Amino acid sequence: MSTATNGPNDGYGSESRRPPDPERPATPASAEPDRGLSADVARGKGIKGTRTGAIWTGLVVGIIVLLLLLVFVLQNLDEATLELFAWEFTLPLGVALLFAALAGAAIIALAGAVRILQIRRAAHRQRLLTETPAP
Repeated sequence: MSTATNGPNDGYGSESRRPPDPERPATPASAEPDRGLSADVARGKGIKGTRTGAIWTGLVVGIIVLLLLLVFVLQNLDEATLELFAWEFTLPLGVALLFAALAGAAIIALAGAVRILQIRRAAHRQRLLTETPAP
């Protein structure tokens, strides 16, 4: 929050607002960037995330979720009878709940896709209105 200052700090946030002393460096010598490192690494920011790293993280999270779903289905193997209109199904309870969750996710994805298309259409119309025709 605070930067290097030249004035005293009384502990109550009242730091001196004087300009920096030209004889005193603003950054300590240990904060100088090394010549062989990239600027981000030299500043202590580390390496930025990559697409490959994001894919790897997504795969690990996906595998963990699939393992949890497998445990859920295997623990809920009791038969459940489902009635949909004139049809009657008998499925394990875990599988029936998994199908219900997938149906809910599909409905949410469909609503999101419709909203994305609506926003794209509005942006396209706005772009056509704001473009000036060439003389």
